[in-house]
Amino acid sequence: MSAYYDIEEEMTDAGKATNITMPHITMPLVADMPTLKHSIDYKYNEGNLMKEIKSYVDATYDQHYSRNKFQSTEFIVDCGHGTGFNIGNMMKYTQRYGRKGDAAEWRKDLMKVIHYAIMQLYVHDLEHKKD
Repeated sequence: MSAYYDIEEEMTDAGKATNITMPHITMPLVADMPTLKHSIDYKYNEGNLMKEIKSYVDATYDQHYSRNKFQSTEFIVDCGHGTGFNIGNMMKYTQRYGRKGDAAEWRKDLMKVIHYAIMQLYVHDLEHKKD
């Protein structure tokens, strides 16, 4: 125990410590490269919203957007039209927000905007990997 932190070791079934937990920091015990994982007190529910976004994106892989394990977006990106497609869809759903359907539909539109933004980050990184 440290004078400044309560250090709790999380034990595995084998009895080996896997993490050291201090207030607001969880540090995995990795031999070559330790990393810090901060516990953040989000002001805008970002932690739960990011989990919900992940669930939303995961579900699109089981929906009609994915056929034979390929999404049409893959073909659009491969043809060099990913940026226009993603930004265009972000604009479409942003402009539609609050105008079509009810509050539940508006929220779905925001999820679509975020999903297209994530896909655009992928395209951006793909196109600028040498920058």
